[in-house]
Amino acid sequence: MEELIRQLALAGGLAWASGIRLYAVVFLAGLVQRFGWISLPSGLQVLGHDWVMTASGVMLVAEFIADKVPGLDSVWDAIHTFIRVPAGALLAAGAFGDQGTAAALAAGLIGGTITAGSHLTKAGTRAAINHSPEPFSNWVASGIEDIAAPSIAWIAWAAPVLLLALLLIFVLFALWLLPKLWRALRGVLRTVGGLFSST
Repeated sequence: MEELIRQLALAGGLAWASGIRLYAVVFLAGLVQRFGWISLPSGLQVLGHDWVMTASGVMLVAEFIADKVPGLDSVWDAIHTFIRVPAGALLAAGAFGDQGTAAALAAGLIGGTITAGSHLTKAGTRAAINHSPEPFSNWVASGIEDIAAPSIAWIAWAAPVLLLALLLIFVLFALWLLPKLWRALRGVLRTVGGLFSST
C-alpha cells in the first residue's frame, strides 16, 4: 500500500508540476536519477540519459527567459498546450511503468488531465496578469512558478501523502478558478476584437 501511495504521488506530482515548468521537472528528475540521489521507476530512468538531460536543460533556459517577458510568456504557454499535456501524461505513465501496461495507461490518462488543469490554470492566470501595465506582477508570478514546480516534484518523493492532499486542494481550486479565468479571457478577447474591428 505504501508503494502504491508513493507511485500515485510521484505520478500526480510530476504531472502537476509539468503543467507549470515541464523542462525544469524533466531536467531535475534526470539529475537526481543521474547522481543516484533518488531511484526513479524504470519507466522514468531514461530521464537521466545525456540526450534527454541536454535537451531539457536547453529548453529549461529558454523557458526561464521566455516566461519573464510579458506577452511572450502567453505565446509560449499557448504553444506548450500541445507539449506539456502529453509530456505530463508520459511522465505519469512512466511512474507506473513497473505495474504493467494497463496501470501505466490509466496513470497517463489521469496524469494528462492533471497536467492540463495545471497548465490551463497557469496560462490563464498569466494571460490575465499580462493586462497589467507594469511587469512586476508578471515577474513575481514567474518566480513563484520557478519555485513551485521543483517543490511539487520534491514533495511528491519526500512526503507522498502530503502531495496527494495538496493535489486534491489544487484540483478543487482549479475547478473553481478556471471558469472565472475563461470568462475574463473572453472579455479581453472581445475588447481586442473590438479594437481591431474599429481600426
